[in-house]
Amino acid sequence: MGIDARRGRLVELLGPVVAAEGFDLEDVTVTPAGRRRLVRVVVDRDGGVSLDDVADVSQSVSKRLDEVDVLGGSAYVLEVTSPGVDRPLTEPRHWRRAHGRLVRAELRDGTSVEGRVTGADESGVELDGARGIAFGELVRGRVQVEFNRRDAGLDDEHDGELDDEHDEDLDVDEDIADAADTGDEG
Repeated sequence: MGIDARRGRLVELLGPVVAAEGFDLEDVTVTPAGRRRLVRVVVDRDGGVSLDDVADVSQSVSKRLDEVDVLGGSAYVLEVTSPGVDRPLTEPRHWRRAHGRLVRAELRDGTSVEGRVTGADESGVELDGARGIAFGELVRGRVQVEFNRRDAGLDDEHDGELDDEHDEDLDVDEDIADAADTGDEG
């Protein structure tokens, strides 16, 4: 079975499993890792992905992979993760989940525009509360990393301290990264 065929079969097999857990299956990749294969499953949903979510999805995916011989009986290491900031924004849900983030959007006419996502629906995205771009005009977008964004979770009363909401998000991101490093062996 070729790489594209295997990926397609895995998407077809794991999509319903991931959806049953309440997530969108964003990507599945299989790469050689010595005598084993690394199966990376990327999931996301509105509101984000917690470490507990990753553990639950990982168990369900692992169980399904063990039930079906899609990997040809080869040993595998399973990694379930959420998309990184460098993931291209290509679907309406990606743009919706980037609300409040600074993005660079590549347009079909060859130009690009940068702005903060202030709204997104099934027809398009709104940048900086003024510029509406229909999805038909977009090729893709990317979230821009902002190291010094003043209103990114900083509370004016506590200069330099993260508020509880954003501090919790950072803890979850670190936990997800730690979980990705350990993986689950099938």
